[in-house]
Amino acid sequence: QVQLQESGPGLVKPSQTLSLTCTVSGDSITTDDYYWSWIRQPPGKGLEWLGAIAYEGSNYYNPDPSLESRTIISRDTSKNQFSLHLSSVTPEDTAVYYCATRQGAPYYSDFEYDYWGQGTQVTVSS
Repeated sequence: QVQLQESGPGLVKPSQTLSLTCTVSGDSITTDDYYWSWIRQPPGKGLEWLGAIAYEGSNYYNPDPSLESRTIISRDTSKNQFSLHLSSVTPEDTAVYYCATRQGAPYYSDFEYDYWGQGTQVTVSS
């Protein structure tokens, strides 16, 4: 059973960088053909895919101009973790942030991912 657990600060000030880490157990983040994603849900809105890192280390990002230039996803294979860094945050980045994984592709519009973390609330406020 694959388990994912998000961690990081729950409060970030505007203009700072939001950094979250997803710790994976039960499988390796280098397992062939698996993609490890970050997804968020702002209050009162739907799910939004931010990006993913593939089993071999390739990155994929949401092409929305308001996100792509601010998003970096990295990994630490020795710790079986992958991380999200979202820079220059504003209150509009307030959301529940999830890490998730699915085999085959980095993005699924139906959000039918195989495994999800429980999610972590991040609030952007001064």
